[in-house]
Amino acid sequence: MYELRVEGEFAAAHFLRGYEGKCENLHGHNWKVELRVAGEKLGELDMLMDFKRLKALLGEVLDIFDHRCLNELEAFAELNPTTENVARMLFGQVASKLPEGVRVSRVTCWESERCSASYFE
Repeated sequence: MYELRVEGEFAAAHFLRGYEGKCENLHGHNWKVELRVAGEKLGELDMLMDFKRLKALLGEVLDIFDHRCLNELEAFAELNPTTENVARMLFGQVASKLPEGVRVSRVTCWESERCSASYFE
């Protein structure tokens, strides 16, 4: 099994519905995202996937979230935009764009230097 790892970032605001504390108020983060993809077979040029292509794909997905209020996105109409749910949404968005034989193995999102959440299947 091979695994590739790339990082990206986006800035966004959110508030947590039903939360009692500061996070119930609108606030923002500079989110850091780590994407890991895996596969069993190497393709052309003995690569699982070109890093340049993988970073571009991640950037394309992160653009949907960048400089937005996450609560206003359709994906979070009923779902709280927690770090856990952001990781899961990114996982699904990237997974739908990968070539055959490559799958998302994990997405980790940091909302601060010391707080992160991961989603994997």
